[in-house]
Amino acid sequence: MASLDDLRRTFFDECSELLQDVEASLTQIDEGTGSEDTIHALFRAVHSIKGGAGIFGFDVLVSYAHVFETVLDAMRHGTLTVGPDVTGVLFTAGDTLSDLVTMAKAGDAVPDGYGAESRSALQQLLGQDGDAAAGNAGPAEDFDIAFVPVRIDDFDGPPAEPRSFSIGFRPKDGMLENGHDPLALIQSLRGLGELELVADATAVPAIAELDPAKAYIHWTGTLRSGSAQSAVEELFQPVQDHCEVEINDVSAPALVPDMPQPIGFPGEAPAASDLAPTNDPPPAPIVAEAAPAPAAAPARPAAAPASAAGGAKATPMTTRVELEKIDRVVNMVGELVIAQAMLGQAINGLHENVSGQFAQVLEAVIHHTRELKDSVMSMRAQPVSAVFQRMPRLIRELSSKTGKKVRLEMAGENTEVDRTIIEGLSDPLTHIIRNSVDHGIETPDVRKDMGKDEEGTIRLAAEHRGGRIVIEIKDDGQGLDHDRVLKKARERGLVDPEAQLTPDEINNLIFLPGFSTAEQISDISGRGVGMDVVRRNIQKLGGRILIQSDRGRGMTIQFALPLTLAVLDGMVIKAAQETYVMPMASIVECLRPSSADLHRLHGTAGVLQLRGELLPLVQLSTLLDLENASAKSEEAVVMITDAGDGQRFGLLVDELCGHQQVVIKSIEESYTAVPGIAGATILGNGRVAFILDAERLSELAAERQSAASRSARVEAA
Repeated sequence: MASLDDLRRTFFDECSELLQDVEASLTQIDEGTGSEDTIHALFRAVHSIKGGAGIFGFDVLVSYAHVFETVLDAMRHGTLTVGPDVTGVLFTAGDTLSDLVTMAKAGDAVPDGYGAESRSALQQLLGQDGDAAAGNAGPAEDFDIAFVPVRIDDFDGPPAEPRSFSIGFRPKDGMLENGHDPLALIQSLRGLGELELVADATAVPAIAELDPAKAYIHWTGTLRSGSAQSAVEELFQPVQDHCEVEINDVSAPALVPDMPQPIGFPGEAPAASDLAPTNDPPPAPIVAEAAPAPAAAPARPAAAPASAAGGAKATPMTTRVELEKIDRVVNMVGELVIAQAMLGQAINGLHENVSGQFAQVLEAVIHHTRELKDSVMSMRAQPVSAVFQRMPRLIRELSSKTGKKVRLEMAGENTEVDRTIIEGLSDPLTHIIRNSVDHGIETPDVRKDMGKDEEGTIRLAAEHRGGRIVIEIKDDGQGLDHDRVLKKARERGLVDPEAQLTPDEINNLIFLPGFSTAEQISDISGRGVGMDVVRRNIQKLGGRILIQSDRGRGMTIQFALPLTLAVLDGMVIKAAQETYVMPMASIVECLRPSSADLHRLHGTAGVLQLRGELLPLVQLSTLLDLENASAKSEEAVVMITDAGDGQRFGLLVDELCGHQQVVIKSIEESYTAVPGIAGATILGNGRVAFILDAERLSELAAERQSAASRSARVEAA
């Protein structure tokens, strides 16, 4: 049986998902894309948090969520009209609810008065003042089961004489599907007084026959309370269509039996044995709220297959797995990949007659290892929508603060990437969008004078490209003023006064620590600590940033990130006696060209004519400053590499050693970032090989070509 800590952990895991649903639903309502179902979904999410919090005794969270859901209930019934003022209050309420969940999870005490302003704003939407909202929430909801119990000592005058009520409560099969929690109802009953219940689990089938949508357990017992019978019955009103309930006042001496008896339900005898027909005597009732059937329970007929009942399809079963456990499996898969490579190396060293016997087995091991890796990585994959859905709220708040009109467009929200990448994307995206609104998008009057739409646009998109995920943030604002950026950099001593920089080099100045072009420091930006943090965070993830700016038309910032930080398919290559790995996703094709296809250009490795297209050639050994570099391009192998954004070039290497899976190991933690190197791995022979970064290699080649051209112009002058 799960411990209380396990149940609490499950509750907070569910809260995390429910809070994401709250944010997504509020965003849809604010953007006008929501529907009646969106409001229902928002209500259910807040209601579920409230119900679970009540079970664990988080009273402050329950009380606040009750006011929140009362407002949402008014929206559902059309008594509260949705508008900008309402959505603003709801967004704040969502933040407060999230904070209260965080405090409850950490076990921190809620500060006195925390959330009072937000609660007051919610109550004002209902036309209520003070604490009246909690007690006058309007008509009972058809499935609101977690009411705050009313105690006798809430009223003036002497307490009433406690009374005893016999209670029989049986959930119907549809109760769970409609979002009702019997345990939350039992918790509310306990709030009315002393409750003694007996759970009858005789109808619980074997585990293999359990239907998650059915309710197998029912309860009978007594409640001793100072409340009237009408108050007890009121608790069951919201779920009266989803359960069978019988409540009797047994306080009178003539009505009090010597022993509490189970209460029968319509259409059946009150005996427990009739609730689950069997030839054997029923087991003793289990005094618990939800207990499994005893091990000695008699066997029952197997449930009919779903297809027999109207052809309904079985609902896919899911289970929660801690991310730490998945991470451990990923690490084990990585070690398995390394061991597999070492096994292949050892087999290659055996005699031909012996190695042939092992080759087929090794192929099977490789195949199964690859499938295992793909399955495990798919469990770690998450859509970027987990991060994207936070940005509309950010845009809304920044627009309000700056007085600018900004519209956010999103694309590719369902693009999946490793969860480690997802976790590291939130802060960089937040910094970029804050800067786009504060520095990029102009005010409405300025945009109008420039002939632009008064409403600026920021486009946030994600897509898979060349074995990487590319996140693009594009705005139609004023772009970078290169002269101003260069002037600021020189004033702050970040650039030599005599240095002549290219437009790309000027663009990259905004990533220098302490750099900012803002004239005034605000709570949005201006301190020069944003963009350098963005670059460091992206580099930690093995990615890079590309900036394109068109003065007066806007700016585009791209994050190019690996799809995973664990295992990848790579081509093992050699250059100048050194071994490297190129990710297979970056390789278009490999060939050994004839001399007729190679054309010399001064100061370069030449160009390759391939099917009518001229591709620049780059010698890997020269690019990485390796000794014993190959002298002849005709003797090298050319790898046509995709550098991203449709750019291709030919990488000259000495030898292709074969394709294999490799485990990615970071080198920045132990050393530092190396240009052109994305990470390292361990090969089958136990040696370390660097994993190449095709996009960065292309940038290095372009930088060297640009430097060589400037040097040639200086010499000519």
